[in-house]
Amino acid sequence: MGSLPPSVLSSTASPVTRKPIDYLQRILTASVYDVAHETPLDLAHNLSRRLHNTVLLKREDQQPVFSFKLRGAYNKMSRLSDEERQRGVICASAGNHAQGVALSARKLGCRAVIVMPSTTPKVKVDAVRAFGAGAVEIVLEGESYSDAAAHAQKLQQERSLSFVHPFDDPDVIAGQGTIGMEIVRQHPGPLHAVFCAIGGGGLISGVASYIKAVRPEVRVIGVQTVDSDAMLRSVRAGRRVELSEVGLFADGTAVKRVGEETFRIARDLVDDYVVVDTDAVCAAIKDVFEDTRCVLEPSGAMSVAAVKQYVAQHKLKSQALAAITCGANMNFDRLRFVAERAEVGEAREALFAVTIPEQPGSFRKLCALLGQRAVTEFNYRLGDEQQAQVFVGVSISSRDDARRIASHLARAGYATLDLSDDELAKQHVRHLVGGRAPRADDAAPLHERILRFDFPERPGALMRFLDKLKPDWNISLFHYRNQGGDNGRVLVGIQVPPADRKRFSEFLASLGYSHVEETSNPVVRLFL
Repeated sequence: MGSLPPSVLSSTASPVTRKPIDYLQRILTASVYDVAHETPLDLAHNLSRRLHNTVLLKREDQQPVFSFKLRGAYNKMSRLSDEERQRGVICASAGNHAQGVALSARKLGCRAVIVMPSTTPKVKVDAVRAFGAGAVEIVLEGESYSDAAAHAQKLQQERSLSFVHPFDDPDVIAGQGTIGMEIVRQHPGPLHAVFCAIGGGGLISGVASYIKAVRPEVRVIGVQTVDSDAMLRSVRAGRRVELSEVGLFADGTAVKRVGEETFRIARDLVDDYVVVDTDAVCAAIKDVFEDTRCVLEPSGAMSVAAVKQYVAQHKLKSQALAAITCGANMNFDRLRFVAERAEVGEAREALFAVTIPEQPGSFRKLCALLGQRAVTEFNYRLGDEQQAQVFVGVSISSRDDARRIASHLARAGYATLDLSDDELAKQHVRHLVGGRAPRADDAAPLHERILRFDFPERPGALMRFLDKLKPDWNISLFHYRNQGGDNGRVLVGIQVPPADRKRFSEFLASLGYSHVEETSNPVVRLFL
């Protein structure tokens, strides 16, 4: 997980010097509830119990467009003059802001031009079109948000349209600030901190403006990802810093340069910042799902990841902490990645590279050393006559548990490397372990049988397989990944001499696991 930077701001300034009177008035008079609704401040029962604090989720993922962006867009557009609305508005966006502008345009009877990169997934384009219901013209231009924004500015001048900025506009900021107003009203009791994701800074600027005006003792904590931390860098530098690149996993907060006004407000009002990484965000998505049965987008879960990190860093107990779950526009194709990385992010899975002797029985001995721990993954391919490199995933309860496992394997004589925090291993190597077996020759024929098995997902299934396997049959390939189903799909290579074919058939029959032989599959010859 990303480390918590030291506080970059003093929180000792008096309430008088920090009170933004103009924004307080703007927020109190903001027009948002014609399209948005007051979202609940829900208690996260499971997470609160685990963290020994009261964790409250401000459910902006439940807005009609599944994000908070609707508030600021509508407040801005509703305050335009009749003439400006008649001419129409324009924005550049590939995500939540575009949907907020589209729905606002339909509500106000206003034409909207929304410029989106040509690379925008069709599902998002269709969503904007559906929310706009005929009030929206979609223009696809360029390959990035920057390209789309530049084209939007050109169209704005050509058509005399009003630009609806996604974050750097006082009316947009005030619209987002109504979230802070609701939190204070919904939780009048002691509140230690409010956690808020930062992209361009519109959300945290509005929330901080209200909270610091009426409840200055409540800390406002900004949350950024390790690869999109423009606001934190800007505050530390005392000027706006433009990032050369930003990470796109949390695409809702992937902003290279924060707004001029949002920077001014954040610099004055935000108490501290927490930086989180991808694994922590994935774990937070899972945490919220387990409490609410709702799936947040990565940006929407950043605040929850920060709560967990902040509690651990400051050893907090019995405090009330609010996290704004700011969006749920999750791409379905990301769910597999999220599920895979969540276990590591929550310290529920450890990954190891283990070196074992290349001889029959070594694989079984390794499994026996792991004991009753649930194995989440095994990747291995015969490659050397002396040693075998095995990629192993194991369920754990804490980081300390991972260290104990590594020490236990090392004491047994197995060189072990903990890969749990290695990005190369987590993103790529786990999928690439393998390759071709050593070339068979007449002196040492391989005699390899390749089979696909369905192992029942229950403790002991793997050891039952290994116990029934004849000791002098060498495992030359093993690939298994727990996918959360009733059965685990396992690919196994076993070196079986021709004289043992009958006994091997008897072994398969006694095992009772569903299997398919793939020895003659062309894919095996090409890649394995």
